[in-house]
Amino acid sequence: MRGAILSDLLTEILIPIAAFIGIVFSLIQWFIVSRVKVSPEPENRSSEKNKKNGYSDYLIEEEEGLNDHNIVVKCAEIQNAISEGATSFLFTEYQYVGVFMIAFAVLIFVFLGSVEGFSTKSQPCTYNKDKMCKPALATAIFSTVSFLLGAITSIVSGFLGMKIATYANARTTLEARKGVGKAFITAFRSGAVMGFLLSANGLLVLYIAINLFKVYYGDDWEGLFEAITGYGLGGSSMALFGRVGGGIYTKAADVGADLVGKVERNIPEDDPRNPAVIADNVGDNVGDIAGMGSDLFGSYAESSCAALVVASISSFGINHEFTSMCYPLLISSMGIIVCLITTLFATDFFEIKAVNEIEPALKKQLIISTVLMTIGIAIVSWIALPSSFTIFNFGVQKEVKNWELFFCVAIGLWAGLVIGFVTEYYTSNAYSPVQDVADSCRTGAATNVIFGLALGYKSVIIPIFAIAVSIFVSFSLAAMYGIAVAALGMLSTIATGLAIDAYGPISDNAGGIAEMAGMSHRIRERTDALDAAGNTTAAIGKGFAIGSAALVSLALFGAFVSRAAISTVDVLTPKVFIGLIVGAMLPYWFSAMTMKSVGSAALKMVEEVRRQFNTIPGLMEGHAKPDYATCVKISTDASLKEMIPPGALVMLTPLIVGSFFGVETLSGVLAGSLVSGVQIAISASNTGGAWDNAKKYIEAGASEHARTLGPKGSDPHKAAVIGDTIGDPLKDTSGPSLNILIKLMAVESLVFAPFFARHGGILFKIF
Repeated sequence: MRGAILSDLLTEILIPIAAFIGIVFSLIQWFIVSRVKVSPEPENRSSEKNKKNGYSDYLIEEEEGLNDHNIVVKCAEIQNAISEGATSFLFTEYQYVGVFMIAFAVLIFVFLGSVEGFSTKSQPCTYNKDKMCKPALATAIFSTVSFLLGAITSIVSGFLGMKIATYANARTTLEARKGVGKAFITAFRSGAVMGFLLSANGLLVLYIAINLFKVYYGDDWEGLFEAITGYGLGGSSMALFGRVGGGIYTKAADVGADLVGKVERNIPEDDPRNPAVIADNVGDNVGDIAGMGSDLFGSYAESSCAALVVASISSFGINHEFTSMCYPLLISSMGIIVCLITTLFATDFFEIKAVNEIEPALKKQLIISTVLMTIGIAIVSWIALPSSFTIFNFGVQKEVKNWELFFCVAIGLWAGLVIGFVTEYYTSNAYSPVQDVADSCRTGAATNVIFGLALGYKSVIIPIFAIAVSIFVSFSLAAMYGIAVAALGMLSTIATGLAIDAYGPISDNAGGIAEMAGMSHRIRERTDALDAAGNTTAAIGKGFAIGSAALVSLALFGAFVSRAAISTVDVLTPKVFIGLIVGAMLPYWFSAMTMKSVGSAALKMVEEVRRQFNTIPGLMEGHAKPDYATCVKISTDASLKEMIPPGALVMLTPLIVGSFFGVETLSGVLAGSLVSGVQIAISASNTGGAWDNAKKYIEAGASEHARTLGPKGSDPHKAAVIGDTIGDPLKDTSGPSLNILIKLMAVESLVFAPFFARHGGILFKIF
């Protein structure tokens, strides 16, 4: 049996180098985007500059004889308003979240420290009683530190993403004057800045934390990687508040703007006369960008932590094989390099010349990154793993070959691609499912809603089979470690996935700015085409997030069952079954809370927008300016108030169940919430995405069929707008938040497992 080819020293060097390459690449993309100026320059200077940079593009505005300077100034003003709104909301949200973060950190310390009565004496190891491990108090301290590290990294990831998006939106609008290709590259580069910064930061912080913790823990790798799980908990708990708070904000504004503006007043989307229009565009950044960034960072952190925990009690950890132990981090490092090459295909190797090339270009990104990553996984598996090793499998060590682990990661990667393409089929208006939904608008909103719901339920079938196959194959080959690395495989191309995902809201904002700045309809057509492709890719991104969440939470569930010393999870025992049925109910309870929150916030928004249209003289004629600030305040106040109950439900459930009912009941709750949460999340996201694109299909009027349903303002179009507004909270609040629910409950249970195993089940002990 040969050992790993890659030396420990080389591993120590390669992981941070890959992270630094990711950070440098993102800064280069940022620099290129920043060369698009959002301030009007004197005529002679700008013309000289254009020659110097090789630009010889004629602007549409110049052809049509419009005043270019006024347009640029307006774009800059609107960009500033959106950026200020997003920044002030996030700062306020982070103040609330900061209080929670400190309180929960104290809770972690108290619960884990009390396992051995805050003793500072060494204790027998959990999985090997002959060896002595560091005291429980050390686990409490280091778990708390890693929780805070994960939480801060998650917040920074979301905030940087929002800053990049608000920096790039007006630049994308201005580049749209030169052609759809230029606008696409600007939006995509900006998305890449976020994707690479987030994936590189996540990897670097985790790597530094492991090395710093190693100074204290020494040879006690079991304790070291148990403490590291706090990193995943911190990342996901912040993501929950970011997703729920941002989702409520964005959808309250969106629903209010659409219902009064489009349906009642018959004005276009993003019309500057609409009082909710700035809040709507701010919402795209705080929900779809900041929330999504934190969410995918959480998934990445948890899948890494789940794999590291299982590896630490397998032969890698027992024999202190550092390179093999860092296999999950090496996969992520390879992912950054692969995504860098993939990004160049979109930005440098191929140029987009027509609107119909946008969506294929984004899909090619997914295919190229998956194919290249498969080769990358093979290389990492060959050089970083021994030819044969053992993996912990519920109390026994299972022998595994390195090629079997390659298959585990690869099947996760390809299952992600399958889920992505199935999601695209059900949410893109290029295919029959969305066209059928659009066609159903002929007979009104009711049939549109029926068709949309049916589409969402049907879209669950293939992704669930893809997840089931990857679970079966990866577990058969490498037990729970196989499932953890399959989840990591799905997230290995996270930089490209995030770039594609962030591109959507940036394009959406660009279209809004074009409309508000009074640009020509030709520019709006270009930004609409970018946005429609972005809608589909956002749905693909959500599919990836949900699929990886299912695998991650199953891997964490396995680690929890092992850590809590549960021999079997028997569904026939009442303790487990009551947990199972309650767990299956939790996603419905959570969705009810988030949907109602959006509904009540949207109600206030609709009333305010109506009030302004009715009471501000000259608003409808465009002679007076609406009061944007009041609408921004309504969204901000509602989201901050309403994000707390759903967050409390998710965070407190494992603590209450584990403490009062014990680990068996908690294992049932985790299994139940996983099984039902995945189904609701996929159907909610796809239903909402289909309704949105059915509306865009009618508005674009690109085919004969679409023209028979239009134009904007027709009865079928109004029915489509109603479907879209119903789908908004489904696809952007409830659906994406559910994948955090299933992951977060699992990782929280794993972190608190020592306490639950020792002191849990108070009620059953009494009776």
